[in-house]
Amino acid sequence: MTIAILYQDDFLVAVDKPAGMLVIPGRGAVEQTVQQELQETFGRIWVVHRLDRGTSGVLVFGRTAEAHRALNIAFEHHQIHKQYLALVRGHFPEVEHIDVPIAPARRGRMRPARPDDPKGKVAATRVRRLALLQLAPEVMGRAGSAGSIDASLVEAVPETGRTHQIRVHLVHAGYPLLFDPDYGAREPLRGASGEVVLERTPLHASRIELPLPRGGSRVIEAPLPPDMEQVLALGRGDAKVV
Repeated sequence: MTIAILYQDDFLVAVDKPAGMLVIPGRGAVEQTVQQELQETFGRIWVVHRLDRGTSGVLVFGRTAEAHRALNIAFEHHQIHKQYLALVRGHFPEVEHIDVPIAPARRGRMRPARPDDPKGKVAATRVRRLALLQLAPEVMGRAGSAGSIDASLVEAVPETGRTHQIRVHLVHAGYPLLFDPDYGAREPLRGASGEVVLERTPLHASRIELPLPRGGSRVIEAPLPPDMEQVLALGRGDAKVV
Protein backbone atom coordinates (compact mmCIF):
# COMPACT_ATOMS: atom_id res chain seq x y z
CA MET A 1 0.00 0.00 0.00
CA THR A 2 1.58 3.28 -1.13
CA ILE A 3 -1.35 5.53 -0.18
CA ALA A 4 -1.46 6.85 3.39
CA ILE A 5 -4.53 5.83 5.39
CA LEU A 6 -5.88 8.74 7.45
CA TYR A 7 -8.85 6.96 9.05
CA GLN A 8 -10.65 3.65 8.80
CA ASP A 9 -13.44 1.76 10.50
CA ASP A 10 -15.93 -0.90 9.43
CA PHE A 11 -17.89 1.59 7.32
CA LEU A 12 -15.43 3.89 5.59
CA VAL A 13 -11.79 4.50 4.79
CA ALA A 14 -10.21 7.92 4.28
CA VAL A 15 -6.86 8.32 2.55
CA ASP A 16 -4.38 11.06 1.67
CA LYS A 17 -4.66 10.99 -2.12
CA PRO A 18 -1.36 11.66 -3.88
CA ALA A 19 -1.34 14.30 -6.60
CA GLY A 20 -1.22 12.77 -10.06
CA MET A 21 -3.42 9.73 -9.35
CA LEU A 22 -6.89 9.22 -10.75
CA VAL A 23 -9.60 8.29 -8.25
CA ILE A 24 -11.35 5.95 -10.72
CA PRO A 25 -10.36 4.83 -14.23
CA GLY A 26 -10.60 7.60 -16.80
CA ARG A 27 -11.35 7.29 -20.49
CA GLY A 28 -8.49 5.36 -22.05
CA ALA A 29 -6.41 5.49 -18.85
CA VAL A 30 -4.49 2.34 -17.95
CA GLU A 31 -2.63 3.39 -14.79
CA GLN A 32 -3.51 2.18 -11.31
CA THR A 33 -6.20 4.30 -9.63
CA VAL A 34 -6.73 5.10 -5.96
CA GLN A 35 -9.85 2.93 -5.86
CA GLN A 36 -8.08 -0.04 -7.45
CA GLU A 37 -5.11 0.17 -5.10
CA LEU A 38 -7.33 0.35 -2.02
CA GLN A 39 -9.44 -2.57 -3.20
CA GLU A 40 -6.32 -4.75 -3.13
CA THR A 41 -6.30 -4.22 0.64
CA PHE A 42 -9.93 -3.63 1.61
CA GLY A 43 -11.89 -5.53 -1.03
CA ARG A 44 -14.75 -3.75 -2.74
CA ILE A 45 -15.13 -0.08 -1.81
CA TRP A 46 -17.53 2.59 -3.05
CA VAL A 47 -16.58 6.07 -4.28
CA VAL A 48 -18.18 8.80 -2.14
CA HIS A 49 -16.64 11.86 -3.80
CA ARG A 50 -13.76 12.62 -6.15
CA LEU A 51 -10.70 14.82 -6.43
CA ASP A 52 -9.11 15.95 -9.69
CA ARG A 53 -5.97 14.12 -10.78
CA GLY A 54 -3.73 17.02 -9.76
CA THR A 55 -5.40 17.59 -6.39
CA SER A 56 -4.04 15.92 -3.26
CA GLY A 57 -5.55 15.35 0.16
CA VAL A 58 -8.45 13.76 2.04
CA LEU A 59 -10.51 11.31 -0.01
CA VAL A 60 -13.27 9.14 1.48
CA PHE A 61 -14.63 5.77 0.32
CA GLY A 62 -17.51 3.70 1.70
CA ARG A 63 -16.69 0.13 2.72
CA THR A 64 -20.30 -1.07 2.51
CA ALA A 65 -23.21 -0.23 0.23
CA GLU A 66 -25.14 1.05 3.26
CA ALA A 67 -22.30 3.35 4.31
CA HIS A 68 -21.96 4.60 0.75
CA ARG A 69 -25.67 5.43 0.65
CA ALA A 70 -25.54 7.20 4.04
CA LEU A 71 -22.54 9.31 3.03
CA ASN A 72 -24.16 10.24 -0.29
CA ILE A 73 -27.24 11.42 1.59
CA ALA A 74 -25.02 13.43 3.94
CA PHE A 75 -23.44 15.15 0.91
CA GLU A 76 -26.87 15.90 -0.58
CA HIS A 77 -27.99 17.49 2.69
CA HIS A 78 -24.77 19.55 3.05
CA GLN A 79 -23.76 17.70 6.21
CA ILE A 80 -20.22 17.13 4.95
CA HIS A 81 -17.87 20.10 5.07
CA LYS A 82 -14.63 20.26 3.09
CA GLN A 83 -11.69 22.62 3.29
CA TYR A 84 -8.89 23.10 0.76
CA LEU A 85 -5.53 24.85 0.73
CA ALA A 86 -4.37 26.50 -2.51
CA LEU A 87 -1.38 28.47 -3.76
CA VAL A 88 -2.48 31.34 -5.97
CA ARG A 89 -0.93 34.14 -7.98
CA GLY A 90 -1.26 37.62 -6.44
CA HIS A 91 -1.85 38.90 -2.91
CA PHE A 92 -5.34 37.67 -2.10
CA PRO A 93 -7.64 39.85 0.06
CA GLU A 94 -8.08 38.73 3.66
CA VAL A 95 -11.50 37.18 2.98
CA GLU A 96 -13.67 36.94 -0.11
CA HIS A 97 -16.98 35.21 -0.81
CA ILE A 98 -17.21 34.20 -4.48
CA ASP A 99 -20.81 33.59 -5.53
CA VAL A 100 -20.71 32.97 -9.29
CA PRO A 101 -22.70 30.32 -11.22
CA ILE A 102 -20.65 27.81 -13.21
CA ALA A 103 -21.45 26.20 -16.56
CA PRO A 104 -19.76 23.52 -18.71
CA ALA A 105 -17.20 24.66 -21.27
CA ARG A 106 -15.37 22.77 -23.99
CA ARG A 107 -12.89 19.92 -23.42
CA GLY A 108 -14.18 19.04 -19.96
CA ARG A 109 -13.56 22.48 -18.53
CA MET A 110 -15.95 24.79 -16.70
CA ARG A 111 -16.54 28.54 -16.92
CA PRO A 112 -18.36 31.33 -15.06
CA ALA A 113 -21.93 31.41 -16.37
CA ARG A 114 -23.67 34.45 -17.77
CA PRO A 115 -26.77 35.59 -15.82
CA ASP A 116 -29.10 34.29 -18.56
CA ASP A 117 -27.21 31.03 -19.19
CA PRO A 118 -29.62 28.08 -18.70
CA LYS A 119 -26.63 25.76 -18.17
CA GLY A 120 -25.32 27.76 -15.23
CA LYS A 121 -25.54 26.19 -11.79
CA VAL A 122 -25.31 28.00 -8.46
CA ALA A 123 -21.79 27.88 -7.03
CA ALA A 124 -20.28 29.61 -3.99
CA THR A 125 -16.84 29.46 -2.37
CA ARG A 126 -15.53 31.20 0.74
CA VAL A 127 -11.82 32.02 0.51
CA ARG A 128 -9.54 33.25 3.29
CA ARG A 129 -5.91 34.32 2.96
CA LEU A 130 -3.46 32.47 5.22
CA ALA A 131 -0.06 33.76 4.07
CA LEU A 132 1.51 36.23 1.65
CA LEU A 133 4.47 35.10 -0.47
CA GLN A 134 7.11 36.72 -2.66
CA LEU A 135 8.47 34.43 -5.37
CA ALA A 136 11.56 35.15 -7.46
CA PRO A 137 10.89 35.45 -11.22
CA GLU A 138 12.92 32.33 -12.01
CA VAL A 139 10.63 30.30 -9.73
CA MET A 140 7.73 31.27 -11.99
CA GLY A 141 9.67 30.40 -15.13
CA ARG A 142 10.51 34.05 -15.86
CA ALA A 143 14.26 34.17 -15.51
CA GLY A 144 15.61 37.62 -16.28
CA SER A 145 12.43 39.43 -15.24
CA ALA A 146 12.75 42.25 -12.75
CA GLY A 147 11.20 42.11 -9.31
CA SER A 148 9.56 39.36 -7.28
CA ILE A 149 6.10 37.95 -7.99
CA ASP A 150 3.27 38.11 -5.47
CA ALA A 151 1.57 34.89 -4.39
CA SER A 152 -0.67 33.72 -1.53
CA LEU A 153 -1.59 30.62 0.40
CA VAL A 154 -5.37 30.57 0.81
CA GLU A 155 -8.00 28.41 2.45
CA ALA A 156 -11.00 27.67 0.23
CA VAL A 157 -14.29 26.31 1.57
CA PRO A 158 -16.73 25.26 -1.17
CA GLU A 159 -20.35 25.85 -0.20
CA THR A 160 -21.49 23.91 -3.27
CA GLY A 161 -19.89 21.00 -5.07
CA ARG A 162 -19.48 21.91 -8.73
CA THR A 163 -16.79 20.46 -10.99
CA HIS A 164 -13.56 22.54 -10.87
CA GLN A 165 -15.43 25.05 -8.70
CA ILE A 166 -12.50 26.37 -6.66
CA ARG A 167 -10.22 26.67 -9.68
CA VAL A 168 -12.81 28.52 -11.77
CA HIS A 169 -13.78 30.83 -8.90
CA LEU A 170 -10.16 31.73 -8.17
CA VAL A 171 -9.56 32.59 -11.84
CA HIS A 172 -12.76 34.66 -11.89
CA ALA A 173 -11.60 36.57 -8.80
CA GLY A 174 -8.26 37.31 -10.49
CA TYR A 175 -6.12 34.93 -8.41
CA PRO A 176 -5.49 31.76 -10.45
CA LEU A 177 -3.55 28.81 -9.11
CA LEU A 178 0.21 29.14 -9.52
CA PHE A 179 0.11 26.24 -11.96
CA ASP A 180 -3.00 25.12 -13.82
CA PRO A 181 -2.74 24.06 -17.48
CA ASP A 182 -6.53 24.14 -17.87
CA TYR A 183 -7.20 27.61 -16.47
CA GLY A 184 -3.96 29.57 -16.38
CA ALA A 185 -0.21 29.20 -15.94
CA ARG A 186 1.41 26.26 -17.72
CA GLU A 187 4.99 26.79 -16.55
CA PRO A 188 6.04 24.60 -13.60
CA LEU A 189 7.62 26.26 -10.56
CA ARG A 190 11.36 25.72 -10.13
CA GLY A 191 13.90 25.96 -7.35
CA ALA A 192 17.14 27.94 -7.24
CA SER A 193 19.02 25.32 -9.30
CA GLY A 194 16.32 25.02 -11.91
CA GLU A 195 14.81 21.83 -10.48
CA VAL A 196 11.04 21.45 -10.82
CA VAL A 197 9.32 22.11 -7.51
CA LEU A 198 5.68 22.13 -8.54
CA GLU A 199 4.12 20.81 -11.76
CA ARG A 200 0.55 20.06 -10.67
CA THR A 201 -2.38 22.17 -9.61
CA PRO A 202 -1.46 23.33 -6.07
CA LEU A 203 -4.83 22.45 -4.55
CA HIS A 204 -4.95 20.24 -1.44
CA ALA A 205 -8.03 18.83 0.32
CA SER A 206 -6.78 19.49 3.83
CA ARG A 207 -9.81 18.76 6.00
CA ILE A 208 -13.20 17.08 5.91
CA GLU A 209 -15.84 16.89 8.61
CA LEU A 210 -18.50 14.24 8.14
CA PRO A 211 -21.14 12.28 10.06
CA LEU A 212 -20.21 8.66 10.65
CA PRO A 213 -22.69 6.02 9.45
CA ARG A 214 -22.68 4.46 12.93
CA GLY A 215 -23.37 7.81 14.62
CA GLY A 216 -21.31 10.75 15.74
CA SER A 217 -19.00 12.71 13.49
CA ARG A 218 -15.35 12.81 12.53
CA VAL A 219 -12.83 15.42 11.40
CA ILE A 220 -10.15 14.01 9.11
CA GLU A 221 -7.12 16.05 8.08
CA ALA A 222 -4.25 15.60 5.64
CA PRO A 223 -0.93 17.47 6.07
CA LEU A 224 0.25 19.87 3.40
CA PRO A 225 2.27 17.83 0.85
CA PRO A 226 6.00 18.39 0.34
CA ASP A 227 5.72 20.15 -3.04
CA MET A 228 3.41 22.84 -1.66
CA GLU A 229 5.56 23.12 1.47
CA GLN A 230 8.58 23.71 -0.75
CA VAL A 231 6.83 26.58 -2.55
CA LEU A 232 6.14 28.15 0.84
CA ALA A 233 9.80 27.76 1.72
CA LEU A 234 10.78 29.49 -1.54
CA GLY A 235 8.42 32.35 -0.79
CA ARG A 236 8.95 32.77 2.95
CA GLY A 237 12.33 31.31 3.87
CA ASP A 238 11.61 28.33 6.12
CA ALA A 239 7.87 29.03 6.55
CA LYS A 240 5.69 26.03 7.37
CA VAL A 241 1.96 25.50 7.68
CA VAL A 242 0.74 23.33 10.55
